[in-house]
Amino acid sequence: MANVKVYNMQGAAVGEMELSDAIFGAEVHVAAMHAVVRAYLNAQRQGTQSALTRTEVRGGGRKIYRQKGTGNARHHGRRAPQFTHGGVVFAPKPRDYRIEVPKKVRRLAMKSALSSKVAESEIIVVDKLALAEAKTKNVATMLKALDATKKTLIVTADVDETIVRAAKNIPDVKTTFVGSMNVYDIINCDKFIISQDAVKRVEEVYAE
Repeated sequence: MANVKVYNMQGAAVGEMELSDAIFGAEVHVAAMHAVVRAYLNAQRQGTQSALTRTEVRGGGRKIYRQKGTGNARHHGRRAPQFTHGGVVFAPKPRDYRIEVPKKVRRLAMKSALSSKVAESEIIVVDKLALAEAKTKNVATMLKALDATKKTLIVTADVDETIVRAAKNIPDVKTTFVGSMNVYDIINCDKFIISQDAVKRVEEVYAE
């Protein structure tokens, strides 16, 4: 099992913690992570794009000039795509971009993402994530003490509204909890801060 240092919110090392190799030391499966991230990003799309085809554009029902004798190309109406304000040839229409990913692939991707953070020494385990009051400066001070000055993801075991409110105004900082973690947020951050109880919860959820 991999050992990582455990820090407090002031940035001081207070001990060590063993991480499960099955979850935090697994082989990184890039293809699984790619599939899950693609599905996640697709699900964010509204899919409300729309344009008019030549049959939906208003007007232009009358033939614009006679068929022969003008020297111009043969045309019927102004709805044709080659004319200004005409229809769109392959007009985009509302659609659902969601794609399905098997459960086993999703679990493999999550383990790969967590393992990549351990392999790259980007995981920071904190003994306890708790704030007396929801003040931004408290989270900012903690991040500075933990040397997490770039993109950071803070993970708690359960929803902690105090931490969510305190961190939401800090650029490049996201908060989540174990039940809402996703692969995209994990691999998109430079520092992955997680509490000890959240680590135990992850190991329970993703245990074989």
